[in-house]
Amino acid sequence: MLKIGVLGAGHLGKIHIKCIREISDYELVGFYDPNVETAARVAEEFGLKNFDSLDDIIEAVDVVDIVTPTVSHFDCAAAALRKSRHVFIEKPIVTTPAQARELMKIAGEAGVKVQVGHVERFNPAFLAAGKYINNPMFIETHRLSQFNPRGTDVPVILDLMIHDIDIVLSVVRSNVKKISASGVPIVSDTPDIANARIEFDNGCVANLTASRISMKNMRKSRFFQRDAYISVDFLNKELEIVQMKDIDRDPADPFAMVLNLGEGKGMKEILIDKPVVKPNNAIIVELESFADAISKNATPPVTINDGYQALELAYRILEKINY
Repeated sequence: MLKIGVLGAGHLGKIHIKCIREISDYELVGFYDPNVETAARVAEEFGLKNFDSLDDIIEAVDVVDIVTPTVSHFDCAAAALRKSRHVFIEKPIVTTPAQARELMKIAGEAGVKVQVGHVERFNPAFLAAGKYINNPMFIETHRLSQFNPRGTDVPVILDLMIHDIDIVLSVVRSNVKKISASGVPIVSDTPDIANARIEFDNGCVANLTASRISMKNMRKSRFFQRDAYISVDFLNKELEIVQMKDIDRDPADPFAMVLNLGEGKGMKEILIDKPVVKPNNAIIVELESFADAISKNATPPVTINDGYQALELAYRILEKINY
């Protein structure tokens, strides 16, 4: 059993504490939060040990789960890695690409496992879509959120869009060729709504929109590929697959949807499927996957390099907005 400690006991930190307690591979030994009032309240709520310092909790564990504000990610992760502790670190991995590169160097020297908390990779709808997504050539994402002051210390690209940046990079195995972007600060000092168009060397184009000032919440991605369209609803955990198959004559089903391509070009039948999505707790699944990677000495499903690539592309988008 892996001894694990949580750094940060805010909103997400408390969720991690609850989730870790449900995972048999971990022994939760405690947490650390520099805010004395928060620490005392969480210690009482969960009956959990509150460590006095970052060094103390690192010394007591095998794994560190970093759920602190992004600005402190680098210092926390570097301290843990220098003590050869395995590190799970929430997204975005650190504050800047330069910090990410330095952290990758430290992690390489430490020889331990690092996983980045891009939790949408473990969303049940996206997991179910995996076997259907094959070389998409156009991707459209919308991540819209009602206003919440929490998170407005960073641009919406780093707060929300980075989820979809990571998803896109995980399915498009090609280098980025061109980026176009625009964004507007409305209620904060950094962009609150933004759009980015990313063109890849293989011809794929991804159009990403993120907003934290919307009237309703939406987290949808649509993947278009040869003879198929896959819609993933990350919010409602739903999946829709629209596929086309060649047919040489009208199907027996009178309600079948048929697309006639014109004289001499044949016909295609349109098939719509809504596969059953098996529900899960994505945070539990990602933390379980990290424990599995440690115990089997395997590559974590979301590597430190994945975290760096998502952050680096997010900053390239920010440069294009030039707010």
